[in-house]
Amino acid sequence: MRFAAGEAAFRYHGRTDLMLALFDKGTQVAGLFTKSKCPSAPVEWCKARLKRGKARALVVNSGNANAFTGRNGAEAAKHAARLAAQASGAPANEIFLASTGVIGEPLDASKFEGVLDKLAAQASPGGLFAAAKAIMTTDTYPKAAAATAGLGGVEVALAGIAKGAGMIAPDMATMLAFVFTDAPVAAPALQSLLSKSVTASFNAITVDGDTSTSDTLLLFATGAAAKRGAPEILTAKDRRLSSFRQALDGLLLDLAHQVVKDGEGARKFVEVHVTSAVSPSSAKKIAFSIANSPLVKTAIAGEDANWGRVVMAVGKAGEPAERDRLSIWFNGVRVAHKGTRDPAYDEGQVSQLMRAEEIAVRADLGLGKGEAKVWTCDLTKDYVAINGDYRS
Repeated sequence: MRFAAGEAAFRYHGRTDLMLALFDKGTQVAGLFTKSKCPSAPVEWCKARLKRGKARALVVNSGNANAFTGRNGAEAAKHAARLAAQASGAPANEIFLASTGVIGEPLDASKFEGVLDKLAAQASPGGLFAAAKAIMTTDTYPKAAAATAGLGGVEVALAGIAKGAGMIAPDMATMLAFVFTDAPVAAPALQSLLSKSVTASFNAITVDGDTSTSDTLLLFATGAAAKRGAPEILTAKDRRLSSFRQALDGLLLDLAHQVVKDGEGARKFVEVHVTSAVSPSSAKKIAFSIANSPLVKTAIAGEDANWGRVVMAVGKAGEPAERDRLSIWFNGVRVAHKGTRDPAYDEGQVSQLMRAEEIAVRADLGLGKGEAKVWTCDLTKDYVAINGDYRS
C-alpha cells in the first residue's frame, strides 16, 4: 500500500485536501455506507462497485462533499475515477471515492487534474499519516490507529484513519473511515467481519444526532501476508480469524472514540451505559436518547450532575422503563435510586467528579438483562460557533 496527500484547493487554501491510496493487484475490499436517503455521489459510486470485491486505489477529497449535486456530482465522481485510473494504471471500476465537506455545492472535478498524477508518483508506504491530515474538515487533529493480529501463526498488520467531528450520528460507520490490512482475507469474509464490527463501534457513537450524507467505511486487504505464510481466508466462519476479528474490533472502536473526543467544540468524552433493560436493542435506544439529548450534553458541559435530564431522556425514549426502578450514576457515584434522589448523595463530591475530561453516565432500569454502551461528547457554545460559521 502506498499513500500520498496534496493540495487541490477544493475549498481550503494552504493545506492538503486530497489523498490517494494505491493497492497492488488482488486487493480485496469491503464497505459500509450511509443509510441516508440523500447519499453523496461518491457513496453511490462505491456501492455500485463494491460487488466486485476488488480495489486498486482510493481517492478522498475534503472541503466539498459532492452531495446533493445531481448529474454534475455523478459526472465529477466519474471524472475523478477516470483520472485516478490514468494516474495509477488501474481499471476505473476498481477505484473507490469519498468526499467530505459542504453539501450542495458543485464539485469542480478539474481540480483533480494534474494533482492525482503527482500523488501517484509520490505515493509511499509511509504516507498514511499525511493522508489522515488531508481528509480533515473541522477536525482538530488527524485520527489514526494501528494493530497487529495472528493469522495461522503469522503476524498481520492493520491500520486505519478516520475523519469526523460534526454531523455524527452514524447509521453504519462514521463520516469517513478507511482501514488497511495485509491479511489474505477474501471480500465476502471482510464484509461479514465489518458489518458485525461496526455495531459496537461506529454505530455506537454520536456527536450531534445528525447522520451524514457521506458516511463511508472501507476495508482493504492486500493479502501480502500470504507471502509470509499467512493462510487465505475465504469465510468469516474460519476459526483462524479470531485474533484478526478482535484486532479489527479494537481498531474500529479506537477510531470511533477519537471521532467523539474531537466532536466540534467538545471538551468532555462521555460514555453512556444502560443496564437491566428488557433487551439489548431497547438498552441501545435508551442510551442514544441520553447521548443525543442537548439538555444532558449541556449539563455535562456545565459540569452539572443533573440526573433529572437523564430521567427525562430515559422517559422519552419510547422503550419500557419504570420510574421507581430507575437508578443513575455519574462517574461511579449513584445519584438517584428507585425513583428518587439517592439518600447518600453528596453534591460536593459529584461536582468535583464532573470536572473530569471523561464522564461515565450509567442508567439501570431494573427490568431485565439488556445492556448497551454508546459514546458521545458534551455540547458547548463552540459547537454553535463552529456550525454557525461553517459556510462563511
